Amino acid sequence: MNRSFLPAFKTKEELAAIQLAGLKWTVRHAWEGSPFYRKRLSEAGVTPDRIRSLDDLKRLPFVTAQDLQANYPWPLLSVPMTQIVRLHASTGTTGKRKVLVYTAKDIDDWADMFARCYETAGLSREDRVQICVGYGVWTAGVGFQLGCERFGALAIPAGPGNIDLQLQFLVDFRTTVLCCTASMALLLAEEIDKRGIRERIRVKKVIFGAERSSDAMRAKVKTLTGADHVFDIPGLTEVYGPGTGLDCTFHTGIHYWADYYILELLNPDTLEPVSEGEVGEMVYTTLRKEGAPLIRYRSRDLTRAIPGECLCGSPLPRHDRIVGRSDDMFIVRGVNIYPSHIDEILSREKGIGSEFQIHLDHQGDGKDYLVIRVEREDAGRPEADAALAAKIERAVRKETLVSGKVEIVDYQSLPRTERKAKRVFDHRG
Repeated sequence: MNRSFLPAFKTKEELAAIQLAGLKWTVRHAWEGSPFYRKRLSEAGVTPDRIRSLDDLKRLPFVTAQDLQANYPWPLLSVPMTQIVRLHASTGTTGKRKVLVYTAKDIDDWADMFARCYETAGLSREDRVQICVGYGVWTAGVGFQLGCERFGALAIPAGPGNIDLQLQFLVDFRTTVLCCTASMALLLAEEIDKRGIRERIRVKKVIFGAERSSDAMRAKVKTLTGADHVFDIPGLTEVYGPGTGLDCTFHTGIHYWADYYILELLNPDTLEPVSEGEVGEMVYTTLRKEGAPLIRYRSRDLTRAIPGECLCGSPLPRHDRIVGRSDDMFIVRGVNIYPSHIDEILSREKGIGSEFQIHLDHQGDGKDYLVIRVEREDAGRPEADAALAAKIERAVRKETLVSGKVEIVDYQSLPRTERKAKRVFDHRG
């Protein structure tokens, strides 16, 4: 008999009871097993017996990426090393990597969480899932594969890159679900179109992870692959890995697994809760994690909560797609701008493609200059570039209060990648 991985609770009250029990367990587990956490909790004047309600969450101290790096190689370790069966590390390139450890139960829970993603996307055991993300010490490939096998679909562990092989697999294995970064999906979609093989593939669902994707990019991938749905999958190494939530087939926000972790959305400057609908930093507290539990971990990822109930009827809460990171922000002439804001403006414009770059520079006078390079759509006319660029410049000036120059470049002239696309180039030194 097929097993469902959807949550058993039905009401907010039932969820709150699960979260309170998990919060009490996590604080006690961390207190008893981790010298780091015992010291941090003691300094905050909090002991496990003082956690009596979910409101007590705000009394707990924060944990940051710097804490993980400072306590390398075994930060947050809360069980004896003999109980650790695996480690994973972040993809960060500055300083020491963030290393997280897993018990057998952690791996088991992660598999269930990821299987829930596939079930939420409407997969069946007949699906064939091509996994085009990195394998190794990173959580990506093994996470997608772990969940696929737990769910019961066929996993095709293709890994990243090697476009010819990827396309051959799509055709030969009749892949129905494609899992990759948004940039990789666009690269594959354009190659499918260029080689005229759309009628030979059977992709019905695409699951994006690891980077933000614009509406224009998602629409392009759907059109060129013939997929019915494109899903967004969040996750980070510190919270198991990818698979911490997924948007359902109604695409009205990402359902997140609130029975596995508590998500707070806080103002990154004041660390106070943001108002409903306001963008805040995602702060995680795990409820079951043994090896390296998280207590109020500041992810730096930014999103907003989506109120109300989804049309699918799920009792799970929702957050919006991740709009960026608090440390992705750049400042131009004293104005704070996120790449996602430029992305949103461009996504509304007709006549351009989904790929863009933001360049920041000084031109000898010490002043900040903003240049946005964006591709013309594949059937666009170069003679329309000037008017289109002027229109986008007006929209950017109106919405960001910063004047910038827009350059329309040829379709497919900006670099493609099977990994995360680089959007911002700061040449100011």
